[in-house]
Amino acid sequence: MANIKDIAKLAGVSVTTVSRVINRHPYVSDEKKEAVLRAMEQTNYVRNINAVHLIKGKTNLIGVVVPSIKRPYFGLVVEGIADEALKGNYRLVLIQTNYEESRELEALMMLKLKQIDALIICSKISDWEIVEEYGAYGPVIVFEDARGTNVSSIFIDHYKSFMEALAYLSGKGHRKIGYCLARKSGTSSKQREAAYRDFLKNAGEPFDPSCIFYDAVHFEDGEWIVQRLTTMQNPPTALLVTSDQVAAGILACCNERKIGVPSKLAIVSFDNQPIAKILNITTFEIPLVDIGRSLFLQAINGNFYQKEIPVKLIERLTV
Repeated sequence: MANIKDIAKLAGVSVTTVSRVINRHPYVSDEKKEAVLRAMEQTNYVRNINAVHLIKGKTNLIGVVVPSIKRPYFGLVVEGIADEALKGNYRLVLIQTNYEESRELEALMMLKLKQIDALIICSKISDWEIVEEYGAYGPVIVFEDARGTNVSSIFIDHYKSFMEALAYLSGKGHRKIGYCLARKSGTSSKQREAAYRDFLKNAGEPFDPSCIFYDAVHFEDGEWIVQRLTTMQNPPTALLVTSDQVAAGILACCNERKIGVPSKLAIVSFDNQPIAKILNITTFEIPLVDIGRSLFLQAINGNFYQKEIPVKLIERLTV
């Protein structure tokens, strides 16, 4: 494949002139420009984009780490990121990790090797110390509570939002409240469990581990959750569900089994996705698309930044 020196020789001009034509430099005569373009056409010249990136020190690529593309929660965040990327003429490199640390480390290594300009992590698995270490190689921003670290983040205070949701249900007369989570580990899960335990302690209610439902991710998970509830001697009268999709699955299964909502089981979820609006599910709104936009803008800004996003209760018919 022809290189820039071959083009210069064929066109009878200097390598510098060829470079100026390729990079659309204004100060090249029409005669030399035409000669270079003819030579490029004759040799089927293709720019070495890696070399261009090396020279410019910029790829216009932003890495986006998500645990799964199947979850609407992360899909909405990526939608916001993609909207802003399009405006700024950036392209996205999507890395799905399934919470495998090795895959997340591969994404961080892409930043170190300058294959991407910045990295957005929508939900992490690596220790904060590792993320901080790779932050030396380029902008990293995380959609997670990073307070107490040197990592930029946009986050929801899940302790505070869970406390607010529990207080709301308590105010509606519920004493035995359960909750559903996507995963047991993780910063967000730990914050929610801490809020749950503190709430029960303050209310003088006992902690019952059977009221916690882990691995609740998809609409279909509503079926086994309701099945478990029906086998409990003293089931909770209300559930906090960290996904509108799962809450919708629980509601659908309750309707099928003639379990009254909210008379027998109250449901509060999080996100305020379209399915929550359609099914009239009481939820705490998290502006995921707007958060995605902010994550992107902060990634290309590169300055240290930590911001909490407030949640908003949307009361509907499931409480």
